[in-house]
Amino acid sequence: MAYGNSLDRFRSAARVLDSRASSQYSNSERLRPDYDAALGAAIPRFSGQAPQAYLDLARNAARRHGVPEDLFLRLVAVESNWNPRAISHAGAIGLAQLMPDTADLLGVNPHDPAQNLEGGARYLAMQYRNFRSWRLALAAYNAGPQAVNTHGGVPPFQETQNYVRRILGGG
Repeated sequence: MAYGNSLDRFRSAARVLDSRASSQYSNSERLRPDYDAALGAAIPRFSGQAPQAYLDLARNAARRHGVPEDLFLRLVAVESNWNPRAISHAGAIGLAQLMPDTADLLGVNPHDPAQNLEGGARYLAMQYRNFRSWRLALAAYNAGPQAVNTHGGVPPFQETQNYVRRILGGG
């Protein structure tokens, strides 16, 4: 009986340590510098113009979800040019150009600027956790994660390649 109790105590302690280590790892990943080894360079600074209220909302949403602020600001500039009423030819809505189904999945109102930015930052963070690369996360944000999976990287669509390049500063 003593052996069984010792083994149970050991397993219990191991579970506690595993959960603590997992939490610490997640926090260290969240605080990792804004550097993508696949890019070989830091993410370029956002230097565009935007209404201060939207800049503040976007910065806060990016911080909350562990997205590099400059990357998210550049994404919003490319997606909507900071127009909260922008609607794309494909039906994407608002500042972060959320598709209606994506907004539903995220539980946000895409017509509300604060919720739209919150949803956009959360969705980009989801793609980063999935692909472990900001380059691929941006491609998935633009073309969809299935396209990135199907092509094993940035899809060979001119729009997506230009999108990633514009945000990451390569042209």
